Amino acid sequence: MADPRVKDTITLEEAKRVIEAAEKKATEIGQPMDIAVVDAGGNLKAHHRMDEAHVGSITISINKAYTAIAFQGETAGLQEPTRPDGPIYGLSDAHGGRLVVFPGGIPLVRDGAIVGAIGVSTGTIEEDQEVAEAGVAAF
Repeated sequence: MADPRVKDTITLEEAKRVIEAAEKKATEIGQPMDIAVVDAGGNLKAHHRMDEAHVGSITISINKAYTAIAFQGETAGLQEPTRPDGPIYGLSDAHGGRLVVFPGGIPLVRDGAIVGAIGVSTGTIEEDQEVAEAGVAAF
């Protein structure tokens, strides 16, 4: 019988490394963040809320990571097409409002396969994206 365990997903050790790198960047730019990592199924693997990060950003960071998995790409790429004159306007209301269509969510890719995602929130969208990119670079 085949081994029934899911193997193509991020490990806790990898998630911690991603979060640590993202936190380091957040500290460098002086912006506390909520940082989430989800597995290949979009389920929360790890979350870190830096001191003074916004409470409201906890869910946003998790949902940015989920959105990156659900649409297999960076959430930054959803910003333009979901504007009122865009072809997928209203997408952010899908999935019970769980989708986030602005920067800060990025898939984590191993050997060409998406195995997880990072989501970052509390700063400006530019800061969120920068911190998420630092996390991805450590993956």
